[in-house]
Amino acid sequence: MNDSRNKLLSFPSPVALKADYQRVKSAYTVREIKQLFGLGERTIRRWTEQGIIEGSSSPDQKEVTYGFQALTQFRRVRDLRSQGQTIRQIEAELQGQLSLFRGTEGQVARLLTPFEEALILHERGDVKAAEYYLEAVNEGDNVAEAYCNLAIINLEQGNGAEALNQLTLSLKHDPRHVEAHYNLANLYYDHGNYHLARLHYEAATQIEPGFSLVYFNLALVYHRMSDASAAWAALQHYRELEPDDQDTDALSDLLQAMANSPNRPNNSLR
Repeated sequence: MNDSRNKLLSFPSPVALKADYQRVKSAYTVREIKQLFGLGERTIRRWTEQGIIEGSSSPDQKEVTYGFQALTQFRRVRDLRSQGQTIRQIEAELQGQLSLFRGTEGQVARLLTPFEEALILHERGDVKAAEYYLEAVNEGDNVAEAYCNLAIINLEQGNGAEALNQLTLSLKHDPRHVEAHYNLANLYYDHGNYHLARLHYEAATQIEPGFSLVYFNLALVYHRMSDASAAWAALQHYRELEPDDQDTDALSDLLQAMANSPNRPNNSLR
């Protein structure tokens, strides 16, 4: 999620869609967690050092990654933040929960669930991943995530209609599934339905205000809808979340060109 190809922008104008669909993965970097959940890197690393959230170090010890089980903890953090809790309050609750899991140390390692098997196969490019995702759905194992990733497989195979259906099913099982909203927005953008794309991008921002990539994409949607002021606000929000990203200059130039157009609408940039 962390390079310029993940953005929906291609110049020169008119802007072409480059959709980077977000699948649920078996491992995330610190930067990816930061982008997806809007948490500071210091907080993420502190929780890892304190054992509050489990991370795995790379062989050279330079990079920490977080598995799917850690992802569920970060989603819990998201829910607690939406309830108005501070980072310190959340940290205290996570520390309290930690003792509940320490009693399992030393036990025989459990078998992977069908969904976890599917994640591994998916990342290897194994076509059997789809079978395991369907098995996960049938067993009630991370159903929303399984549908979301099945949609990605269908998109890779050029089956947009089935991907649309699976993303809809993902949201039916979990209306707050951020990746499904984001992917559905990308899909609608790709097909020129900017109103529905905006709807799902905005839903993603309501669920996770710190998901930085959404604001970049929202700026593009608002640009397509000739709402320059909203596009500029979304871009500014993205810059606040990703101050080191230099790829925003081209989009800024595009929006400024809209503002300077003699045929600009009344809501143009000021």
